[in-house]
Amino acid sequence: MIPQDVPFSTLFIFLIAVSISLLTSLANRLLTNPEKTKAWRKQISEWNKEYRDALKQGDKKRLEKTKKKEKEILQLQTKMMWQSIKLMLLFFIPLILMWQFLGGVYGGKPIAYFPGVGDTLPLPMFSSSLLWWYLMCSLFCGTVFSHVFGLVEVST
Repeated sequence: MIPQDVPFSTLFIFLIAVSISLLTSLANRLLTNPEKTKAWRKQISEWNKEYRDALKQGDKKRLEKTKKKEKEILQLQTKMMWQSIKLMLLFFIPLILMWQFLGGVYGGKPIAYFPGVGDTLPLPMFSSSLLWWYLMCSLFCGTVFSHVFGLVEVST
């Protein structure tokens, strides 16, 4: 039995968002190498800075030097993109099926209320409280789990 009345539906969708965020973060941690990804990201960032500085200063020697490394940087970007695609392929169809199911169950019913806003937002894309409540919960949980599993760098 799926709860369809607020606040039970609010809690149910929150728990779904927590579960999916946890699963995607765990899969990200297990199927990718966050340390390697961080190193690649740093290398790409340094190259971009060097390239922009050379362009800005009009330094042809530095520009030529950075251009020589461009192919390697593009390969790193491709590797990083493939890391993301692996996860997307793993979760895409199950998420589509889940959304079809939840849309059928909740189809326009209020899921959550926010003070001063109510159960819908004045934006066409976010008129369904199912969508905006899930997105808010998912973004929050995804951020927390990304930090817990060391998938993002913490600035100090």
